Amino acid sequence: MKRFAAALRFLTIIPLPSKWGMSEPELSGSLPFFPVVAVLIGAATAGLAWCLSFILPPLPLGALVVVALVAVSGGLHMDGLSDTADGFFSSRPRERILEIMKDSHAGPMGVTAVASILVLKVSALGSLHAAAVWRTALLMPVAVRCALLLGMAVLPYARPEGGLASIFYKTGRKLSAVWGLAVLAGTGLAVAGAAGLVSAGCSVLSVLLVSAWSYRKIGGATGDTLGATCEVAETVTALTMVAWHFASGL
Repeated sequence: MKRFAAALRFLTIIPLPSKWGMSEPELSGSLPFFPVVAVLIGAATAGLAWCLSFILPPLPLGALVVVALVAVSGGLHMDGLSDTADGFFSSRPRERILEIMKDSHAGPMGVTAVASILVLKVSALGSLHAAAVWRTALLMPVAVRCALLLGMAVLPYARPEGGLASIFYKTGRKLSAVWGLAVLAGTGLAVAGAAGLVSAGCSVLSVLLVSAWSYRKIGGATGDTLGATCEVAETVTALTMVAWHFASGL
């Protein structure tokens, strides 16, 4: 229960009693519970989308779903995306990229990346009919948290001094990633059939591509690049669902 609380505390803004899930062993051992929390977030978001679909047209419905997805994590992944874009598109050497990513100020590339991701997500969800919106809203947060596990499994931590995500590099990363991939594939298949399975595969591919780019730029991962990976995986999930329905004429 304490490790579940640690996962819930790290992945969401849900308030918990001050001593729940705060110790280092609890946090480092919480990785297997990431997919569980992901499914719970997805179920809540899907329920919200389903309820709102009776009173809102697709575009504002999609916008509210995206706002909810950003809010539930406190914007943590968006912050990582912004910092990563500022660093990776700076054309600087590795050490300078890492310094730029630690800067709390958002640069032009960071703002552009965040705006682009938001536009893509909202437009994707706004292009789907109501039944597909709630299914996609369920799959998106699952893809995010499983992307986080996969990103940590395939890359070493890039900062020798450590950082926010380094605590999770102490145990069970690879087994947790396998478990996360199984949950992602199973959820996709159960919720959306072949479309869900394809979207899961595309999100995994996007994680591997972003991870390869991160390794090339800074030799590993940081909390910021993992956050950026999450945002890319979530966006790819939504776009794949749209592409599937568009190609199927649904």
